Amino acid sequence: MYTKKRLALPFLLPGLAGILLFYVVPFFGGVWYSLTDGSFENAFVGFDNYLKVWQNPMFQLGLRNTMELSAICAPSLFLLSFLLSLILNRIRPAGRLFRSTVLLPYLMPSSAVLIIWLLWFDYGGPVNHLITLLGGQRVAWLQGSELRVPVVLLFLWKNLGFCVIIFLAALQAIPASLYEYAELEGASFGRQAFSITLPLIVPSAFLVFILSFVNAFRIFKEVYFIGGAYPEEPLYTLQNYMNNMYGKLNYQNVTTAAYSFAVIVFALFGLLFFLQHRAQRGLN
Repeated sequence: MYTKKRLALPFLLPGLAGILLFYVVPFFGGVWYSLTDGSFENAFVGFDNYLKVWQNPMFQLGLRNTMELSAICAPSLFLLSFLLSLILNRIRPAGRLFRSTVLLPYLMPSSAVLIIWLLWFDYGGPVNHLITLLGGQRVAWLQGSELRVPVVLLFLWKNLGFCVIIFLAALQAIPASLYEYAELEGASFGRQAFSITLPLIVPSAFLVFILSFVNAFRIFKEVYFIGGAYPEEPLYTLQNYMNNMYGKLNYQNVTTAAYSFAVIVFALFGLLFFLQHRAQRGLN
C-alpha cells in the first residue's frame, strides 16, 4: 500500500503545486494584507481594518442584503428543485423530454438571458401586460425594492436545473417497492415525499442545500447585470462593495470584507454540517 502511494505521488505533485501556488499562498497572503495599512512600508495595523470596514454603512448594507437574498434564494431553490424532481420522477418515462431540457437555462450565456429578462420585466413588457389583463396595476420591476423580484426569479431559473438533476439521481436509487407498499396503505403523494423520499436522500438533499447557498452567495452576477455596479439599495450586495473598493484600489478593504464574509460562511456551513450529522443520526 505504501509503495502504491509513493508511485502516485509524482502524478499528484503538479496538481498540488498548482493548488499551493494559486490558492494556499494567496489565501494566507490576503490574510496578511488585510492586517496592514497598504502604505509603502505596508505597516502592520492588526484588526484596525476590520473595525473600519465593519463600521462602514455600505459594508453593513451589502452584508445585510447578501444574507437576506441568500435566505430567500437558497431555501426557494431547494424546495422548488425537490418538488420538480419528484414530479419528473413520477411521470417517467414521459418526463424524459423535461429532464433533458431542464439544464438549458444553466448552460445559456448570462448576457443573452439578461436581455430576455429585461424585456420581460420592462414597464411595458409581457409581465406587466399580463398583470393588467388580470385587473392589476403595472409595476416598475426594474426600480426600487421591486428589483429583487426579477433578480430572484432569474437566479431560480438559472440554477434550478442543476439541483433537479442531483435530486433525480438520488430519487432513482430508491426502490420502487417502498412506494408501492405506501400506495397500498393509502399514503398520499405528499406523505410519500416527506416520509419516504426525503429521509432516504438526506446526503443528496444536504448537497443541494449547500450548493443552493453557495450559488446564492454568488448572486452578484445577476445583480450586476440588472442593477450595475451601484444598484438600488435593496440590491446592493457585499460583492458590489468589494468590487467598488477594488475599482478604487482600496485592496485592504477588499481583503478585509472578503475574509469577514468567509468567516460567516464557514460558520454557517459548520452549522449545516452539524445539523446534517444530527439528522442522519436520528434517521439511523
